[in-house]
Order: sequence, then C-alpha cells, then structure tokens
Amino acid sequence: MKILFISSLYSPHVGGGAEIILQRTVEGLQQRGCQVSVLVTGPDAGLATDTVNGVKVYRAGLHNFYWHFGAQRPGRLARLGWHLRDRYNGAMRSYVKQVIKDEQPQLVVCHNLSGWSVSVWDEITAAELPIVQVLHDMYLMCPSSNMFKRGQCCQQQCSSCQSFRKGHDARSAQVSAVVGVSQFILDKLQKRGYFSAAKGYVVHNASPYAAVRNSPSKQRQLDPSMKKAPLRFGYMGTLSEQKGVRWLIEQFQRLPFDATLQLAGRGQASDEAAFKALATSPNISFVGYQKPEAFYSQIDVAIVPSLWNEPFGMVAVEACAHSVPVIASRMGGLPEIIQDPLNGLLCSPNDPDSLGHAMLRLHQQPDLLARLSSQARVSVAALLNLELMLDSYESIFAQTLLDNIAHRDPALPHTV
Repeated sequence: MKILFISSLYSPHVGGGAEIILQRTVEGLQQRGCQVSVLVTGPDAGLATDTVNGVKVYRAGLHNFYWHFGAQRPGRLARLGWHLRDRYNGAMRSYVKQVIKDEQPQLVVCHNLSGWSVSVWDEITAAELPIVQVLHDMYLMCPSSNMFKRGQCCQQQCSSCQSFRKGHDARSAQVSAVVGVSQFILDKLQKRGYFSAAKGYVVHNASPYAAVRNSPSKQRQLDPSMKKAPLRFGYMGTLSEQKGVRWLIEQFQRLPFDATLQLAGRGQASDEAAFKALATSPNISFVGYQKPEAFYSQIDVAIVPSLWNEPFGMVAVEACAHSVPVIASRMGGLPEIIQDPLNGLLCSPNDPDSLGHAMLRLHQQPDLLARLSSQARVSVAALLNLELMLDSYESIFAQTLLDNIAHRDPALPHTV
C-alpha cells in the first residue's frame, strides 16, 4: 500500500500521545513494506521536506496567525482569531493537493487536524482518494479538543462550539473509515451524527515496554523493612486542572495514614504555581519530567485522576506495563484500560471522596495491592504489543482500499 498520513505535528514536534502513536504506526508500516509519507504543519512558510528515521516528512507552513506548537501561549484575542480561521482553513488545501500529486498515494489517513481543519477532507475527496480518520480527541466537536470548561466536562456542545464546528458532521460523511483509539471516543462522535457513511473501528494505542524484574509492590513483600514504609503514590502527566491534579492533592492531604505523593510532569506556569501553593504537605514532591521506567520503580500506586473524558489514557497502560496498579477516574476511555479490581481501582469526580477512599483501601488491604500489582502487566498485554496494533491498522487500510474499489466497480469482490 502507498499511504499518506496527515496530522498536526510529527517528531521532533511532539505534543502528546497522538504524535507518539502516529510515529510508531508510520515507522512500523514502513518496516512491513508499505510506502508511507507524512504531511504535517510547521513554523516556516512554504512546503519543506525532511526524513525522520527513514520516513519522508513534509512540513507545511501554517496559514494562520501563529503556529500552534510555539513555546509561548498567545493572548485570548489571538487564540480566538486562530480558531475562527481554523473552522475551515481553505488556504491549507494547496499543500494537500501538492503532496498528493507528488506522492500519488492510494489512501490518505488523517490523524489530528488542528491547523489543517476539515478542509483537507474536501481536497482528498477532490483527488478521488479514500479517507481514514483516526480519532485521538474531540477536536471535531470542540476547538479546544477536550469539551472541558469551568472545571467540568461539557455534557453537550456549547453555543461557541456549535458555531465553530457548524457543518463538520455533514462534511465527515466523506470519510470511508473512522478509527477510535477507544470505544468511548468513537461512540462520542458517531452518536452526534459524525461519520454517517464510514465503517467504524476501535484500535487501542500500543505502548511496548519490556517487563520489569520486580514490581514495587513485589519489593514491598520481599523486603520486610518496606512493609512499614509509607505507601508511595505517584502521578505522571500534565499538571493541569482537567487532569485532576488539584483533586488529587486535596484528597491526598486528607489521608489518615502515612504516605508520599510524587507529581511528575510540567504544566502552565500559573497552574504549577497554584498547585505548589495548595500542596502544603511535606510528603508531596514535584519532581518534574521523569522517564517512565525510573518513575514507576519509585512508586507503589499510580493515580490517573482525570476530570475530563480522556480519549484513551496511555499513562494508565504505561503504569500497568511496569506492574504498578492504577487508581483511575471513571472517565472517557480509562475504564477500557483499568478494570476494578483486576489491575486497579476506579473512582469518580462526581464523588470526590471516592479517590481518597480508594487510596485508603490499598493502604488497609496490602494483599489487594499485591494482587493488583501482580495482575497489572498481564492485564494490558494486548496493549503492549505493537505488532497487534499494526495488524489492525493494516487490515483496516486494506479493507478500505477494497471497499473503495468495489464502490467504483460493484462487480468486484468486496471483502478481504
């Protein structure tokens, strides 16, 4: 297959898990013999090409007020103007047209479209090529991509989102196949009328990690001196309100037992300052960026207290991969990873004390903690297998091509 991938960013510009998964997919398919190329936005005007680990990458200068991967956050008016133009940025279509002409792909796979806008669908359709859309977030329904406002999840589109996303559902009918990184994100869009003509699939993100020798909980069992040591909780991710960091700090500081909490990651300067002011306990430490293998060897329980609907939650998979059980909020795609009480416990932002109760439960029941730890890695075994993820995508792409051929000539076979 000859495939063109379109997304907002690509290595070395990595905004989050979507870029990591895209790179794993592209490089994996190229190793399997597919001819792949990538088209992304960039900070410089015009269309430039480079090579990343053998993959050809086109970087298109963004026709908007600023490039959205800059170091500084623009002012409110600048952001508003950016999103107004991003409703349908027709100026970006010329890049898509040029790269399709140069690469002659059989199939175009779209990932995050922030900066490109849904105008790319129209250009791909004009080239008479099938489209596969991979859903990593709620960009197609919300300019901020998260449907989270004033400290809570939006139950429906606000008037602003309805205005910025007017007609997107109708345009999505051009898409031949849609892939959700969780059942949650796929259902969320389809139930709102998106992708009415597309076949729907779920392909969970894969996070390949080698097995660890001993889990922290196993070490607690083997080392008598650790049994009486404080229980070590940890959080890894962006330090922000929607990630539930404030909720976590407040609940931790009310615990009636000895414990420690490490917060790994960075956030907006204002958010970091607010959280550090809130964290009055000497047992809370902000440790900045950490490598997963180093961080998870230092904690007994990982906490993913998201207040917003996480489309997937790769951090929960990574914790389990290191045999660390997880306390996760029952939001978005997280319950598709964390199963209570197989590899962790679930809590709910609607019941704030449920987080503290889960932490207390693991302190009071060390046998439960040990069992969850021993089951954590095997519970996510399928999500650690990159080849399974690549198998799924390769199958979807092949079927989409066959469907497209059969649509043009109904006399031809329509299955793989």
